[in-house]
Amino acid sequence: MVDKVLVYTTNDCIECTMVKRVLEEEGVLFEARNISEDPLFKKEVEQYGYLGVPVTVFGDKAVKGFTNDLKEIIELAKRNSPLP
Repeated sequence: MVDKVLVYTTNDCIECTMVKRVLEEEGVLFEARNISEDPLFKKEVEQYGYLGVPVTVFGDKAVKGFTNDLKEIIELAKRNSPLP
């Protein structure tokens, strides 16, 4: 289980940029993992059952793309984030 939001991304990925922008606008802290820079990250994406990016992961939930499922991860992350 992942205890922080991870965003698997790659260079020149418009959808990846959109996902990261929405997370920033919602105040959700995340770690971006570029699969172009580290082959281990690509293997991690494949372990979640995906071949492409963006893949956003939090807890035991992973979603691909910029979809309504991303909203669920955002809400989960907000509920589970430590208070400032």
